[in-house]
Amino acid sequence: MSGKKFSEAKAKIEEGKLYSPAEAVAMAKETATAKFDETIEAHFRLGIDTRQADQQVRGSISLPNGTGKSVRVAVFAEGDAAKEAEAAGADFVGTDELVEKIQGGWFDFDAAVATPDQMAKVGRLGKQLGPRNLMPNPKLGTVTNDVTRIVSELKAGRVEYRADKFGIAHVPIGRASFSEDQLLENYNALFTEIMRVKPSSAKGKYVKSITLAATMGPGVKVDSST
Repeated sequence: MSGKKFSEAKAKIEEGKLYSPAEAVAMAKETATAKFDETIEAHFRLGIDTRQADQQVRGSISLPNGTGKSVRVAVFAEGDAAKEAEAAGADFVGTDELVEKIQGGWFDFDAAVATPDQMAKVGRLGKQLGPRNLMPNPKLGTVTNDVTRIVSELKAGRVEYRADKFGIAHVPIGRASFSEDQLLENYNALFTEIMRVKPSSAKGKYVKSITLAATMGPGVKVDSST
């Protein structure tokens, strides 16, 4: 988006106003004026101390209306589990050959799943997958024998959320082409999930601020009390 277009979009947003979720969704859609179908993201600034192990906010959620993004899934499995992964729509399925490809610098996938018996091999890929947040993780449900369920969820729009070192979680809730109702439903599901995983040791205000924004658009402040 050009500087002029961004300024015009920003001028539509009332300075200092906290918009209701429905108003914020409508405004984020209205200010998404790029030539491509922009992603609408929610940014939650949380009152947590990310230096404390018991104040990490991380997990995953299947959004009611998906994300509008085509997700490429790689599955480390063999035997029946590999067949199930393929049947569920996994894009890449394998074991040693998949490990070797990734060690060689191949990363043409958006999510990775592994059966527990494959983790000894997958563990060798920590340096490659870790920094890209692609490492299968039991807490996120991506280390499992139920590959059919997890692959189906990932393909349907399951998203991971994780508060960064500043306590901010950046999570996609759909595309600008989604209807306002679809985006609002996704936002509400995400908001409920973020509240559900509030660390018991977090002090003070938990949700400090929420902002919705299209990929190239300005931020719209959301009233977190509604």
